Amino acid sequence: MTESTSTEVRASIYKPEMARLIDIEQVTGLEKLFTLESPNGNLGHAPGQFVMLSVLGVGEAPISITSSPSRSNGRFQLCVRSVGNVTHALHAMKTGDKVGIRGPFGMGFPLERMRGKDVLFAPGGLGVAPLRSLINQVIDERGSFGRVIILYGAKRPSELLFVDEVNGWIERDDVECLVTVDRGDETWDGHVGVITTLFPKISINPRNTVAITCGPPIMYRFVLMEMLGKGIPETQIYLSLERRMKCGVGKCGHCQINSLYCCQEGPVFNYANIKGFEEAL
Repeated sequence: MTESTSTEVRASIYKPEMARLIDIEQVTGLEKLFTLESPNGNLGHAPGQFVMLSVLGVGEAPISITSSPSRSNGRFQLCVRSVGNVTHALHAMKTGDKVGIRGPFGMGFPLERMRGKDVLFAPGGLGVAPLRSLINQVIDERGSFGRVIILYGAKRPSELLFVDEVNGWIERDDVECLVTVDRGDETWDGHVGVITTLFPKISINPRNTVAITCGPPIMYRFVLMEMLGKGIPETQIYLSLERRMKCGVGKCGHCQINSLYCCQEGPVFNYANIKGFEEAL
């Protein structure tokens, strides 16, 4: 590798490429779904990876990619909650505006280890956004997997994401999908209770099941207890974590969990490799 080529490769991880917003959909009171044209024609991501999104003059933030590679078609999607300066600015943008994109970064889900096995998803709240990429990838490769079970929980009916898509999962004969909310309202006639109350409703073959979860940190301990209680081996449980990622490339240290860098060795982790780090999640 020549010196000039090496410099170009090193610079590419720090230099944003501009992506155009081609569709914006309000999906809840706080979240919008943004569809973007991929820089250079194809983002080339794996399920579970993230990008660093920048709004010029405001700043940069890590956002999980919610669309699956199997449905890319030169585009990708980000589901973003308006919670800070960057996301507030992004929510104020319109179709046709451009944002900066670096990435994709991080380790995604090990699809090759999942093929041929049953797959259990347990997303909570906004955690369904990064898992949607993998769920739809698995559905698009449905013949390569065993049972597909989705247990999805949110605080309130109004906070459920991708409602039409979730209803589509429920209606499929080859997907088992159960949904719950912590607190129902006058419009809700489904299950009421935290996500762990769905686990007694399913039976699994633990040795042939890969389990994946993503959600608020307080949820992990209890969901992991349910998965382990079902007999699923620690090596077959995966967590998607997002922890104060700042640079995306392991330089700033903001996302460090003990000896691990979430942006490089994650955001997808095998539970067996981070067992004992629960207090830091």
